Amino acid sequence: MRIDTEQLAQHLGRGLKPLYTIHGEEILLALEASDRIRRRCHEAGYSEREVLSVESGFDWSQLAFSGNSLSLFATRRLLELRIPGGKPGNDGAEALRSYAADLPPDTVTLISLPKLERSQQSSGWFEALDAAGVVIAANSVTLARLPRWIASRLALQDQQVDEPTLEFLVSRVEGNLLAAHQEVQKLALLFPRGKLDLEQVKDAVLDVARYDVFKLGEALLAADAPRFVRMLNGLRGEGVAPPLVLWALAEEARALLHVGRGLAAGRALQQLMREARVWGGRAELMPTSVRRFTSRDLEDTLLHAARVDRMIKGLSRGDVWDELLQLGLRLIGPSHDVRPNRGRISAPS
Repeated sequence: MRIDTEQLAQHLGRGLKPLYTIHGEEILLALEASDRIRRRCHEAGYSEREVLSVESGFDWSQLAFSGNSLSLFATRRLLELRIPGGKPGNDGAEALRSYAADLPPDTVTLISLPKLERSQQSSGWFEALDAAGVVIAANSVTLARLPRWIASRLALQDQQVDEPTLEFLVSRVEGNLLAAHQEVQKLALLFPRGKLDLEQVKDAVLDVARYDVFKLGEALLAADAPRFVRMLNGLRGEGVAPPLVLWALAEEARALLHVGRGLAAGRALQQLMREARVWGGRAELMPTSVRRFTSRDLEDTLLHAARVDRMIKGLSRGDVWDELLQLGLRLIGPSHDVRPNRGRISAPS
């Protein structure tokens, strides 16, 4: 059985299962899911708790030994197994399969893993855990889901905000869910219950957003110029190297060009996106985005990228970050101004 962290509370309301496996990239959600399971175990009388952590040299026989060893003073217990590296190795894989095939009585087992690749999720040991219990995915909160996530957290502390204030909050905490959680909690400490206005929130909330260069493509494909400018400024402030940003922008142009040419030749969209390595949120945006450009638009964009590359290498003069911004705006759509400008460029309104 596979669920996500949002479904966990409802699931636990129907009773505990003997095995839970939590995995995913969102640390806050994984920690909260673990805490929720621990509380439910405590309420149900699981009074003993043992924690095993898989580090270098870990003896996997400890798992079977702990599973078969119940304290004389407890009738129920919680056994936690933490695998921070996410790779149990051959001995661990066999131990996990054996353990899942014969779960100990009067025990809830909680296994914690980091984000797993698709190949790991289809491995024998992971499928054995899935078949024997409940797998909980702590997936990242996408930008589209973040406003609802913040609003729900505010609602838990009896606070509400209007749409502009919610948009402001999202812009300040994007890409940093743990900090977002802390900022929301801070609002509960600073202000009473009820509706908060924009000025209150502006005065209280820090800019704790973190930007991932590999998420630039989503902003470009969504034609979200303000978000792209905000991300680019953030990446520059965080010291991200210009070649990495240029690679991300050029990769998006190449993907659009490949998909656009393929569609013009009558090929299937899904196959074209796989060939261009367009997955996840980008795959949802690509069908609409590709219609904004002609092949000539994208060829010119790649020539622009080549000029920026020469600037980065010191072979021609110019403001690299200004050109990266112009290049990105070009990928947002032909309606944006991409004329040379030697002054600083501000975010589009």
